[in-house]
Amino acid sequence: MTRPTSGEPGPSPARLRHARFAIAAVFCAHGAVTGSFATRIPWIQDHAQLSSGTLGLALAFPALGAALAMPLAGRINHRFGARAALRGLLALWTLSLILPSLAPNLAVLCGALFVYGATSGMADVAMNALGVETENRLGRSIMSSLHGMWSAGALLGSAAGTLAAHAGADARLHHLIAALALTVAGLLAVRGVLDLRGEAGEAPPHFTLPPKSALVIGLVGFCAVFAEGASMDWSAVYLRDVLHTDAGLAAASTTAFALTMTLARLAGDRVVDRFGAVRTVRAGGVLATAGGLLVVTVHQPTAALAGFGLIGLGIAVVVPLAFAAAARSGPAPAQAIAGVATITYTSGLIAPSAIGAVADATSLVVSFGLVTLLAFALVVGAAVLRGKPVPGAVDPSNRDEPAPIRP
Repeated sequence: MTRPTSGEPGPSPARLRHARFAIAAVFCAHGAVTGSFATRIPWIQDHAQLSSGTLGLALAFPALGAALAMPLAGRINHRFGARAALRGLLALWTLSLILPSLAPNLAVLCGALFVYGATSGMADVAMNALGVETENRLGRSIMSSLHGMWSAGALLGSAAGTLAAHAGADARLHHLIAALALTVAGLLAVRGVLDLRGEAGEAPPHFTLPPKSALVIGLVGFCAVFAEGASMDWSAVYLRDVLHTDAGLAAASTTAFALTMTLARLAGDRVVDRFGAVRTVRAGGVLATAGGLLVVTVHQPTAALAGFGLIGLGIAVVVPLAFAAAARSGPAPAQAIAGVATITYTSGLIAPSAIGAVADATSLVVSFGLVTLLAFALVVGAAVLRGKPVPGAVDPSNRDEPAPIRP
């Protein structure tokens, strides 16, 4: 992790607080792009004249673009500096929102979504690396609430997109306006983040595999994101097909899951500061496991709603803490974050289809039995989130150990 140059004072407490709010605004803007895009997928499908099968193929390209591009983010960070790199990558990401709705056919849409995913992934790595650095210098956990702000941004983008769709607005115009507004908001927010120029060490390679420590941490994130993707995409189907509820109650399960995740992330930093990352993830794993057991063993709608809410509550802080632990696991934070992000993106990509495949072969109850097992894996694997201590910083994953003495 980069540190201030010897003999030079670090940012003042007021400057750090400002940087903390600025990076939170960046996370919110990033999430708003995702929410804006997701609500207009039906319009994009109709415009490009795609079947459900070909749409599903196209929607794999954002994850593919992100997975291939994220390892490059560390090199870009080093070349231009963290703030300048984030400024450019975030602008590319917000402006890429314009592309998918312009696609007239499958081939062009796949290319547009590849660019959309690549810019998303690189901006994701850059903002998480700056978020971890800000957390280190503040000496308290902020990563959970930063990801909570991403969720809040996604909800805002979704709300605006829903209004636009309800009004029958052309997605090309909607996304042009949203992209320009979010680009301006993002650039204004980036002005306040930490500027780490002159603090970087040796240049990372152009493209390399992430360190083994990051891969192990990524497996913990994989379990959480798999449970998230499965619950978001299949909870309503589970209530409808297994428990035979009406459509309104089935949809409420998705809302309950998303709401508990967002609230838990916004409030999670206080828990992490009090108990540490390892204990927090273990407790979250217990809650998520209990939620999964409610879903698969108590065949009642109210129990299922409570179960999905507990799953969301239990896994909410895992990915933010995985990014933070990865950044502390070695000398190249952006590279390690890129490794974890690649694994979690992959998990989010395969989870919905994997749940469907298991359900076709057995049943949805068995599918969520698998989710429950992965939730329990968080209890077992939480210890890997205890990263290496950063000199001069308080590591939330080691809260049970004495804090370093500051000069």
